[in-house]
Amino acid sequence: MPTQTAKSGLPLTRRCSWLQDNSTSYDLVANNGCRPSPLHSVFPTSPAVVSSVQDLFEFICSGPLINKLNLTPETIANSIDRWLECGRYVCRLFQLNEFNLTIPQRARVYHYYIPVFIWCEDQIEQHRVIFKEGEDVPPLVIGFSAPQGCGKTTLVFALDYLFRASGRKSATISIDDFYLTAEDQAKLREQNPGNALLELRGNAGSHDLPFSVETLTALTQMTKEGMKMKLPRYNKSAYGGRGDRADPSTWPEVEGPLSVVLFEGWMLGFKPVPTEVVRAVDPQLEVVNKYLEAYYDAWDKFIKSWIVIKIKEPSCVYQWRLQAEIAMREEGKVGMSDDEVMDFVSRYLPAYKAYLPTLYSEGPNGSDPEHLLVVDIDEERNPILAN
Repeated sequence: MPTQTAKSGLPLTRRCSWLQDNSTSYDLVANNGCRPSPLHSVFPTSPAVVSSVQDLFEFICSGPLINKLNLTPETIANSIDRWLECGRYVCRLFQLNEFNLTIPQRARVYHYYIPVFIWCEDQIEQHRVIFKEGEDVPPLVIGFSAPQGCGKTTLVFALDYLFRASGRKSATISIDDFYLTAEDQAKLREQNPGNALLELRGNAGSHDLPFSVETLTALTQMTKEGMKMKLPRYNKSAYGGRGDRADPSTWPEVEGPLSVVLFEGWMLGFKPVPTEVVRAVDPQLEVVNKYLEAYYDAWDKFIKSWIVIKIKEPSCVYQWRLQAEIAMREEGKVGMSDDEVMDFVSRYLPAYKAYLPTLYSEGPNGSDPEHLLVVDIDEERNPILAN
């Protein structure tokens, strides 16, 4: 299998440290070296493998998201075949040996990606029962609000693969895909001279909101066989890194009927805060706060279920971005210097400081607590128990 790449173009094996970890492995192979297939079929006859699978079952039950998903050991035991099947899919995607996972690898697979996938599947089923038999069922739009560099793109990549492997048609979209064209970015800079937060793409105001509405509306109408549409993509390397919308001929195509749309972004769900709050953080943020008022109708109102990846300190973003740039440089690709990374991240930190507290205390703009999953992660991007 060729090396999988994310939307950034970086091989996932370079971007994900948990794929390369050399710590103690977690071996599901029986002592005689035989690889059972399918795994659950050996339960009655192979005590060695039964013991290994029992260890995996206990490991799954110890995950930090289990209580949030209202899962019990009994429900996990009853669906263990599904967990194992999903585990095989994820390992295949990331070219991992499912019978010889390191501790970080099994944690990422069985404590993070699969529990989130199970939650998403449950949200889709709850969404479908709202509609009467014979009615067109629009895809469920799930929003992923998560800071840059925390692994949201890789999470969405894995979920998209799991949905497709499970027979559901899905589409992935990012707020990055809705950035203004290079020409309109230049106009934005001219309209806001001296405002470092709007000099480059990123903050509220630097997105083509009518284009967002057009795209998300079209996606929610993908309810029938034979329907096709192209998903917009953005070329961040164009114009010396200032970026521009990618040529439509390069956009990927999806076919209906879609079951789910996975919509991710660092500022999804942010809502405007009082002017005195943004002024205290950074006076330049005041115009950004004003632009943010239009984002609910352009993005958030389309989202019916939410996943919020929660971090302790926004300063983590700098470290994660620095790691990504170092990895690019080690591969011989053009990457930002440490000073350039600091400058880049500094343009986002005011928004994090102003909007993350409200996001974490109240939930995303317009969200329903019954359809919200908050995943606390540590500096290694692993889920942890909430304080």
